[in-house]
Amino acid sequence: MHTHLMPERVPDWTKKFGYGPFIHLDHHRPGFARMMQGEKFFREIESNCWDPEVRIEEYARFDTQVQVICTIPVLFAYWAKPHDCVQISQFLNDDIAETCHKWPKNYVGLATIPMQDTELAIQELERCKSELGMKGIQIGSNINGINLSDPRFFPIFEACERLDMAVMIHPWDMMGKSDMEKYWLPWLVGMPAETSRAACSLIFGGVLERLPDLRVNFSHASGSFLATIGRIEHGFNCRPDLVAVDNPVNPREYLGKFWVDCITHDPRMLEYVLEMQGSRKVTLGTDYPFPLGDLEIGKFITEMGLSDEVVEDIFCNSTLEWLNMSKEEFL
Repeated sequence: MHTHLMPERVPDWTKKFGYGPFIHLDHHRPGFARMMQGEKFFREIESNCWDPEVRIEEYARFDTQVQVICTIPVLFAYWAKPHDCVQISQFLNDDIAETCHKWPKNYVGLATIPMQDTELAIQELERCKSELGMKGIQIGSNINGINLSDPRFFPIFEACERLDMAVMIHPWDMMGKSDMEKYWLPWLVGMPAETSRAACSLIFGGVLERLPDLRVNFSHASGSFLATIGRIEHGFNCRPDLVAVDNPVNPREYLGKFWVDCITHDPRMLEYVLEMQGSRKVTLGTDYPFPLGDLEIGKFITEMGLSDEVVEDIFCNSTLEWLNMSKEEFL
């Protein structure tokens, strides 16, 4: 339920709009492309980042049929002018929807929306639901440095609940990134912290309390949130004047009321996550096709000695519940 896909051909948005380090692709050799952020090299990717047929073949090696696909967070473009971001979002969403429509037994799509403009975000959300048939959205852990608890985002979450659209939250634009670039620390330290930031914001801000039917999934096993729930709860209890100002409910009460993926890279950590969440709230994430993900899909899970019921929950049932879908749709 956590894989990334982008179109094979991406316009040079920087030239089109006349500003900004937008991502475009430089196909410099067969089967590979450079992701360029303006004129700056960002990352090299392979054809499995854009070719649906290659992906289906690679997943089949791990007995996996269905992939939930969403864009790469660096393409969110929340920092862009809102109407430019709409254009980019529509381009990316149309590509994902086309993939899902062409291979309906293999792909489920999550949209990206211009979170920096509430009205435009809801318009694109509604288009993705009614016209494209998408099952949810992927959003960043913050929006231009603003926490997800900010009131401007609540109507978007409210619309997701109303439209039966699942929400996946992915860390991006990591706080403190410029202060810790060495050793890949933004990805190793910043990303887990960002996901916890998002979870705490939605809990302390009362979003999950006010929207109990909102189906939220936090990437990377919630980052550092579940691992530090004791500290988070203790802070809630000892300084309610600072923490419980918008929601009086203990954060521990929300465990098992949202989903997290299983990307822990550590069987003992996954055992803890399962204990805290229950297997029906832990989904099969991979971060495919990027190297920091679980590229031997589900292998370590099958070696943990878990019951068949728990394994099936992780591999299938929990994701179907999060997306409000059924197995029959993929038979």
